[in-house]
Amino acid sequence: MTAMAGEADLDLGDRPGLEEVLWQAWKTLELPDGYRAEIVEGFIEVSPTGRRNHARIANRLRDALVLFLVDSGSAAYQDTNVLHGRKVFIPDLIVGPKDIDDIPDPDGLGVEAGGVTLVAEVVSPGHDARKRDLIRKRRAYARAGIPVYVIIDDLDGDGHVTVLTDPHPDRATYEAEIRVPYGTEVTVPEGPAKGFVIGVAITGEPRRG
Repeated sequence: MTAMAGEADLDLGDRPGLEEVLWQAWKTLELPDGYRAEIVEGFIEVSPTGRRNHARIANRLRDALVLFLVDSGSAAYQDTNVLHGRKVFIPDLIVGPKDIDDIPDPDGLGVEAGGVTLVAEVVSPGHDARKRDLIRKRRAYARAGIPVYVIIDDLDGDGHVTVLTDPHPDRATYEAEIRVPYGTEVTVPEGPAKGFVIGVAITGEPRRG
């Protein structure tokens, strides 16, 4: 229906805001297998699940973290919705309590970001995919106050790992950054995964072009 000029005095004060509209739309999405949807910086972003090497690295990371965290009271999870207000992220991996029910989930749709101590992304190919993980999600995870963000990027030169810490939600930034090339080990500096080493056993050898 098209509104007529005489309807210009309709009261639109009760219209939901953009965040609520996106939230309601996201909850109704039915995607085909192999796709996932997130709400990042005011947009619903639909992306395919990872390719073979993406899966290989993500699984190596999870397997190593499971062993590292075995006696810590924390655990590693994959394919988990992380909620921050009316925003939704699906990191490649998160670290949270061993009993994931310890993280609030008022809507029954995932876990609240406040209970997540580490997120990790294995960067996918493609300009927009890279901007999502390296820029938009970096800001989003900082706004959510997630203490550690690990980025494993096959496509940055010969491959690089970045570990970001000290989030400032009001500025949407991480104040501390360690970035090393594949072949150089980097250690998670804080949280339940403190001391966990990321090296070639997880990333594989430098890509060498």
